Amino acid sequence: MSFIKSKYVNINKFCTDYINNLNLALSKVNEKKLNEICNTIERAIKRKSTIYVCGNGGSAAISNHYVCDFLKYMRTDNNLSPKIISLSNSVELITAIGNDISFDEIFSYQLNSLGNKKDILITISSSGNSKNIINALKVAKKRGIISISFTGFKGGYSKKIANNNLHFNIHNYGLSEDSHHISMHIICQFIR
Repeated sequence: MSFIKSKYVNINKFCTDYINNLNLALSKVNEKKLNEICNTIERAIKRKSTIYVCGNGGSAAISNHYVCDFLKYMRTDNNLSPKIISLSNSVELITAIGNDISFDEIFSYQLNSLGNKKDILITISSSGNSKNIINALKVAKKRGIISISFTGFKGGYSKKIANNNLHFNIHNYGLSEDSHHISMHIICQFIR
């Protein structure tokens, strides 16, 4: 699904089209995969595994928001106690790894140091082809870390390599990121 093929002159029309396209994308979510992802994450929380999440740009912001909602909101008034870390969170560490080793290794390097078998890695990438995301997924596979990818556009290599993938066939970064962000809220609130 593609959106914005020409310049809009009316913000009302643009908003209507944007919301309709977002609604269409969300209505086509693979509910079976979404349920599997919820179950996988809930089992990880209950066995005290660590959940790692990462993304670039707007997807990095969504990764950091996972930590906020999973640690604060999910724990409130219940016995769930998730352990969650955003690999996108430390500008100091990311720039050190990027400068001294390679930007392609900013997530995989951290995951190699921190991750254990049966932990979970959640990657967020609209294209699904970001080299640093793919490298993190490869480390997860090698170390027995369960991987979940959120993708847009055609899904890229992330869609193929992850243990589970939630894909939105959207060819627009804003709509893709909105779908991933809404999915994060749905997963968090459903598990809670």
